[in-house]
Amino acid sequence: MMKMKLNINSLKNTKVWEDKGYRLPKFNYEEVKANTMKNPNWIHFGAGNIFKAFLANVQQNILDAGKSDRGIVVAEGFDYEIIEKMNKPHDDLTLLVTLKSNGSIEKTVVSSIVESLIVDAENEGNWNRLKEIFANPSLQMVSFTITEKGYSLKDAKGEVLPAVSEDFKRGPKAPVSYIGKVASLVYERYINGKTPLALVSMDNCSHNGTKLHNAVRAFAKAWVTNGLVADGFEKYVNDPNFISFPWSMIDKITPRPDASVKEMLKSDGFEDIEDVITAKNTYVAPFVNAEEPEYLVIEDVFPNGRPNLEEGGVIFSQRETVDKVEKMKVCTCLNPLHTALAIYGCLLDYTLISKEMEDPELKALVEKIGYVEGLPVVVNPGIIDPKEFIDEVLNVRFPNPFMPDAPQRIATDTSQKLGIRFGETIKAYMERENLNVKDLKYIPLVLAGWCRYLMGIDDKGNKMQLSPDPMLEELTPYVSEIKLGDQGPFTENLKLILSNASIFGVDLYEIGLGKIIEDYFGELVASEGAVRETLKKYLG
Repeated sequence: MMKMKLNINSLKNTKVWEDKGYRLPKFNYEEVKANTMKNPNWIHFGAGNIFKAFLANVQQNILDAGKSDRGIVVAEGFDYEIIEKMNKPHDDLTLLVTLKSNGSIEKTVVSSIVESLIVDAENEGNWNRLKEIFANPSLQMVSFTITEKGYSLKDAKGEVLPAVSEDFKRGPKAPVSYIGKVASLVYERYINGKTPLALVSMDNCSHNGTKLHNAVRAFAKAWVTNGLVADGFEKYVNDPNFISFPWSMIDKITPRPDASVKEMLKSDGFEDIEDVITAKNTYVAPFVNAEEPEYLVIEDVFPNGRPNLEEGGVIFSQRETVDKVEKMKVCTCLNPLHTALAIYGCLLDYTLISKEMEDPELKALVEKIGYVEGLPVVVNPGIIDPKEFIDEVLNVRFPNPFMPDAPQRIATDTSQKLGIRFGETIKAYMERENLNVKDLKYIPLVLAGWCRYLMGIDDKGNKMQLSPDPMLEELTPYVSEIKLGDQGPFTENLKLILSNASIFGVDLYEIGLGKIIEDYFGELVASEGAVRETLKKYLG
């Protein structure tokens, strides 16, 4: 069997790849690389799976169609090993394995990334190249998938992080914090002609552009105040005619590299299958497995023009529309349903979201939350129909048996998500004259399920590992003494959880849902198997 390695040289043997069903790039790679190195128009920070599976593939399709002549430069500022151990050995190529819900698989070699750099001021070669890119007037867009934490300048106690504090004092010469590095590169552009630029956060968090803007402007302000940069830099960063910070909404599920996908590639003769877990605990492989559906909506504010991503399916619109799409997805049509499956999936020992969708009670639960309780208050963005979006989530995306996504992964940081994923719907019910918040049945059932989850005991009575969450230490003691079979009332245990408006967006007792959730909780802890019995009672 002819072996296949993921590098530019190996791709020259096109027949071997195509005979095994791999889709290869159709454009002139060397030409595109030369154009990009000379006049880059797009650099992306964050070399993770969502970038490789979605954004790089969008540009690949545009290049294949002959509608662009430039690729993407990728930069990694958190985990340098991704570049050193994955990008460099494979000539920046990625194998995208699209797992379709009908069981078919699409294998695409993505070569739209033509240069990869680490964002480290101590690495003279890479740092100088980054400065060169930012100084080039051809650069139109800097995009980011660095996680919401990447924009944080303060710790959980509200204190400025040490690296940020140092950068504030030191200025743009040798920054060590992530946003400090970004701000320093933007300053490089400022001192080389003040050319306009769009900084586009594509992270999955609310009002992401504003988060990025606030972080960058904090550096500009500190550096101007401390006399470390020219006075005009702060004004430059805060003038959208020069530097814009568009909002965006991104949606595509890209789980960790999956063992079954690895074996399938191995049987093709694909040699480069081994994944790497970096010292910073990033899971990376030469391949990325992902679902087929994908959405990216970006506010169309690009003062230096922009790459023509609409040719690859990206939607450009007004800020208000981006906000509505994000609210539709995060507050109603996807994220709340994911969290419901995560909580009850953990309690019922599921390890795959797709398997949960074969469970009649769990399927009914997310259908009720989406269609019955969510749709009446959904924010309709106009460009995407909410009902059709839920239809796709529940009939195509979640049930996809080839998507190795786990409830345990989705359950991470649940305390940080409940206010947006359920609190917004609860508040909408309180605000509408024709709706009564006490009519909600299924959202309270999920919140009761979360309190039951915090006990760390599954429905069979076995100890259960809880997913990482910054509030576990504070919350678990409230329910740690409860045992299966205990009788209520559980007000003393749950009061401090359910009244915490910083978790739910509201005090659930004040609005009349506290007692309802307590009662559900009592049913969920009545005995071993009570979680299943409760679900059957309300959803059977």
